[in-house]
Amino acid sequence: MSSSERLTIHQYAMALAHVASLRSEDPFRKVGAVALDKDNRVIGTAYNGLAPGYNASPEFWADRDDRRKFMIHAEVNLCSLFTRGDARLIACTTKPCTSCMQMLCAYGVKEVYYRDDYLESEADIISEHYNVQLVQLTDYPLISLPADV
Repeated sequence: MSSSERLTIHQYAMALAHVASLRSEDPFRKVGAVALDKDNRVIGTAYNGLAPGYNASPEFWADRDDRRKFMIHAEVNLCSLFTRGDARLIACTTKPCTSCMQMLCAYGVKEVYYRDDYLESEADIISEHYNVQLVQLTDYPLISLPADV
């Protein structure tokens, strides 16, 4: 593979975040995230879902609005895997919500890449205030699960 065919670090991170999203149990919105350190090493991957060990009944998933308050965001799960200042770059499949962007800033993250926009988020103004680079990235390799999985 030539260097021109090699994924950029941002594409690599987003591809990993996409793969992490495939683990989400939420049937409506599957969000994945990955954290890289200053040397571009992966220090964690995470996805949105319920608290570890909690098994919801099938009825739980029927009402999206009712279950939203119980879903733990991918960024929250991700930040539980490292300490402040460890992560330089975060890639998320969806733009962080307002609270998650605040948390990423508090954790000292300097770059946040996302695929899908989230119109309800104030991440843009928060990232600008804290001088955090926030970039939409849609050009990266996608991996999908077979239909029978």
